[in-house]
Amino acid sequence: MLEQFLAGLAAKKSAELPSRAQALPGRAETMPIPARHYVNGHPMAPPYPPGLETVLFALGCFWGAERLFWWQAGVYLTSVGYAGGMTPNPTYEEVCTGLTGHTEAVRVVFDPQVVTFGQLLKLFWESHNPTQGMRQGNDRGTQYRSAIGVYSAAQAAQARASLQDYQQRLAASGFAAITTEIIIPPITFYFAEGYHQQYLAKNPDGYCGLQGTGVACPSGDSVD
Repeated sequence: MLEQFLAGLAAKKSAELPSRAQALPGRAETMPIPARHYVNGHPMAPPYPPGLETVLFALGCFWGAERLFWWQAGVYLTSVGYAGGMTPNPTYEEVCTGLTGHTEAVRVVFDPQVVTFGQLLKLFWESHNPTQGMRQGNDRGTQYRSAIGVYSAAQAAQARASLQDYQQRLAASGFAAITTEIIIPPITFYFAEGYHQQYLAKNPDGYCGLQGTGVACPSGDSVD
């Protein structure tokens, strides 16, 4: 039923971000979430163990995107939510209206001694088409735009360098300009509803729209 709801909204969504005046007001109350990650059992809410780093990745529907990252060695925790917009603590239905400004995002908490930020950037670029603007495949609307949310100046510099490098490779293969947004601190990440967390672990046959360009990306570590 949820996937039918999404399909019904696809043709109605605006491809334009709302103004602050148009944005939905949201609420002060935070979204209740499960205490622990459905796949690895780690606590969902911070604080997280010392020495770990955090990054946000938005690459279309967050169900498949989250699964992509929880499989990776060195990733301590994944969670899905909303970022980059104006509405505080939005609901999924509100985000689907296009009037929050948020994109669907995966927050990845990782151990840089096991998996580098550059390796995660490579996975991000190769797993979707970052040239599509306010959509990803058949998923259309501002909530599906591509974005990287960084938490340090070093991450920001590495993400920008990686974007420029991948842009050259995409252009050589006939693709248009990358539209990926780099969101810099301060970043507010709002947890999505509990049923969205690790959705494809709970529903293995659920929808996953991830599809890359087929253009290889070197590790982002090679451009830092």
